[in-house]
Amino acid sequence: MIKIIDTPFNPVIELEAFTKANSDAGAITSFLGQVRGEAGSVHELYLEQYPGVTKAGIQDAVTKANARWTLTGVMVIHRTGAMGVGEPIVLVATAAIHRRDAFLSCDYLMDYLKTEAVFWKRQTGAHGNKWIEPRAEDYKDSDRWDTL
Repeated sequence: MIKIIDTPFNPVIELEAFTKANSDAGAITSFLGQVRGEAGSVHELYLEQYPGVTKAGIQDAVTKANARWTLTGVMVIHRTGAMGVGEPIVLVATAAIHRRDAFLSCDYLMDYLKTEAVFWKRQTGAHGNKWIEPRAEDYKDSDRWDTL
């Protein structure tokens, strides 16, 4: 399941539903990303997507994860629009028979979302507006999947 939404979501409720839907899995791994306040310097994060293209890219990453690991379920929820500090941005959960597949696939999908997914991010804070790009460390993390 992939959802790109412009309204707040409750990660506890979403993860509970995912867990129930994947009750036969031996392992469920999840990652929740939220808006960082960066010591009070950030007031808001705004994300834009390219409708259709963004979701298609995420679907392609999910397809690749399913081909690489033995998964029984995948959930990606990603916010767009304006978000305040502490609000959830992204929730990724993967279910598998064994823990290693769940851990690695969740990490893989997050690396895709950080570096390749078609989102534009803008922070608003004490220093005005600033467009955010992936960090060198994000690309380094993502590049390791070419050799694993």
